[in-house]
Amino acid sequence: MNLPAGFTSASDNARPLHVLDKGGFTGWIAAQSPAWQAWAAAQAFDAAPGTLLLLPGDNGPDAAVLGIGDALDPYAYAHAPFALPGGDWKAADELAPEASAALQLGWGLGSYRFDRYKQPARLPARLWLQHADSEALDLLAACRRVRDWVNTPTEHMGPEQLEAATLAIAQEHGAVFDSIVGDDLLAQNLPAIHAVGRASHRAPRLLRLQWGDDGAPHVVLVGKGVCFDTGGLDLKPADGMRNMKKDMGGAAHALALAGLVMARQLPLRLTLLIPAVENAIGPEAFRPGEVIATRKGVSVEIDNTDAEGRVVLCDALTLAGEASPALIVDFATLTGAARIALGPDLPALFANDDALANDWLSAGQQMRDPVWRMPLWRPYLRYLTSPIADMANAGSRMAGAVTAALYLERFVPEGTPWAHLDVYAWNDSARPGRPAGGEALGLRSAYAMLKARCNAAG
Repeated sequence: MNLPAGFTSASDNARPLHVLDKGGFTGWIAAQSPAWQAWAAAQAFDAAPGTLLLLPGDNGPDAAVLGIGDALDPYAYAHAPFALPGGDWKAADELAPEASAALQLGWGLGSYRFDRYKQPARLPARLWLQHADSEALDLLAACRRVRDWVNTPTEHMGPEQLEAATLAIAQEHGAVFDSIVGDDLLAQNLPAIHAVGRASHRAPRLLRLQWGDDGAPHVVLVGKGVCFDTGGLDLKPADGMRNMKKDMGGAAHALALAGLVMARQLPLRLTLLIPAVENAIGPEAFRPGEVIATRKGVSVEIDNTDAEGRVVLCDALTLAGEASPALIVDFATLTGAARIALGPDLPALFANDDALANDWLSAGQQMRDPVWRMPLWRPYLRYLTSPIADMANAGSRMAGAVTAALYLERFVPEGTPWAHLDVYAWNDSARPGRPAGGEALGLRSAYAMLKARCNAAG
């Protein structure tokens, strides 16, 4: 197995790392040498979460204690790779399988640095893996992919490059891939995607990946792939546009989840749909007040060109529904309103099916990758009324995340279970295991939800 950065499978000189919480440390330190006891006491070390104690030897640190809280939370371990001195380390004591998996995932998340353009100041310490947990490492690979794709500037992650990434994932797992590009979107009745992306010199497109047995439950994943969002003619201010390379974060989540489902061979029939566009300014830009067509036949008046994500998603959701799947899940960096309501770390979950929502909430608790359910409060559809079209794409500052979700729901067939995750996909500042920049949020819990539903179905 090719191990990611931060891991080694062969080391003759890995130093012992004792992974302890505050309760475990009390008994452990009492059994150590007087010198180590005095050393810990002098530093008032008690293995509080997020702490580290290096234990001295004749030639530098002989060992270390990693203070943790929740042993099943990967981020409990994520400070280790850069808090420890470089070199190789190994867990000194046997961990429960779930804790060992969390350690491996957390260590990998903590080791991550985006290094495409700039080398990090130092390499992370490496964890010796005597027994690699393949699922934990697949989860890590998916999270790292999201981070890499979101962190990559638009010049190297436009619609064409997003297509190339999707094709590469399809080829890796033997999936079928196709794309509909440029004016072919109009010929194949995907006019809303075309309208948003037509002003860019990079042609808009719909990316489609298909995998799995025809007899398996059919799940469609949809991801918002706005590779850069200027806001269109309703231009964003500079600070609002600064990080808009991340507006394809929904596509990154959906694509990474598709790769994870295939890598873990979940018994599903999988379709992935990504509308990939740039919301650019130019002579062909769609305008406020225009009425655009959609695949569903619903006419949409453009109230605000900066509410473009829902416009590209509505054609993709309509296409998803035409296949009569068992489940549709979409991911989108859709609204600032969701961030104001829940902050950057907690994605907003909307669902038209209580069992589906509860399954995802439960998986979020299990995986320590939480989401928070928000209401599809249908009376707020009044904020999307239009005097000249079937609906508007925006229209009020009230309940912005809710009205965006209600807009999307209009394009989901009645009776089809559907969940929408409004995700930030970004860390504004660096914390252990969460470097500033692109981030996967709700991805691990989405996978756990799908896995649990597969297991329940037998």
